[in-house]
Amino acid sequence: MMSTVRHDWTVEEVEQLLNTPFNDLLFQAQTVHREYHDPNAVQVSTLLSIKTGACPEDCAYCPQSARYDTGLERERLMEVEAVIEKAKAAKAAGSDRFCMGAAWRSPRDKDMPYVLAMVKGVKELGLETCMTLGMLDDKKADALAEAGLDYYNHNLDTSPEFYGEIITTRSYSDRLNTLSNVRNAGMKVCSGGILGMGESHKDRAGLLVQLANLPAHPDSVPINQLVKVAGTPLETQGDLDPLDFIRTIAVARIMMPASHVRLSAGREEMSEEMQAMCFFAGANSIFYGECLLTTPNPAANKDQDLFRKLGINSEHRVTKAPQELDEILAQPEQNADLFYDASQRSAQTH
Repeated sequence: MMSTVRHDWTVEEVEQLLNTPFNDLLFQAQTVHREYHDPNAVQVSTLLSIKTGACPEDCAYCPQSARYDTGLERERLMEVEAVIEKAKAAKAAGSDRFCMGAAWRSPRDKDMPYVLAMVKGVKELGLETCMTLGMLDDKKADALAEAGLDYYNHNLDTSPEFYGEIITTRSYSDRLNTLSNVRNAGMKVCSGGILGMGESHKDRAGLLVQLANLPAHPDSVPINQLVKVAGTPLETQGDLDPLDFIRTIAVARIMMPASHVRLSAGREEMSEEMQAMCFFAGANSIFYGECLLTTPNPAANKDQDLFRKLGINSEHRVTKAPQELDEILAQPEQNADLFYDASQRSAQTH
């Protein structure tokens, strides 16, 4: 019998789960995971920043905000063909979903034709498509859905109670309204949050309650670990306990059993052992390649090595034969177009 899918969680219930003895919690999460997913398969995505920096929002974690001096070089919206070439390279390297992110409060009308052309072009390659462009009204959501966009990412970031400590330029209800517009347009929802911003255990429980009590669970739930960037208000925030991160992954898996729980920003700082524990706790999706928007990410060959050690396979397909993929990953300097240069970038996916 499959575990019950619920939409009536309370913060108190989730706090109790977070405080469950570690071994018991992981056993419960792995049991639920095996009911709904292949325990040795991880969905692989690539994330591309199609427009970087100069965002008017004041998200305290994000170097793309125009309010902070982080040394990030601003870049205009990429040309459609350049995005398509990046998508081809991502597919060749083994990704089956291509995500595109722009540092906007919301997409402008004049940019929409280019964004829609990107969606159509990536879809024609046989890849799943995802975008994160800020807030969406119903008309823009409908246009993206009509163009064939599969997923739209819009994170809640944290609990409603802690949210005002992190962001003041966009309300929690603004975020929920965007998720509603995405669902109503027929696209799949990708929504999660960031851990390690100074939130309490109760705030982590509150975030998970907000996600799990949506009318439908998000199809993808990215769980980010704060990447502390010089120049942002959170640059001196203390380190997050790795076990607290793993506990949150496990509880997310229990509460949203059919969703993909994704290890997102901060994975560069995670040991192989920590990542392995996250997979055991129910994480079954990662971003692949050396950069997430502007955030460093483990090199693709490191991910392949870890997958081999753990006996993990890509969930849907590998578009290159293993020998070809190994050759690509073993010669990054000769295949620079496949991946971002992460050395000049540092930020949070949101």
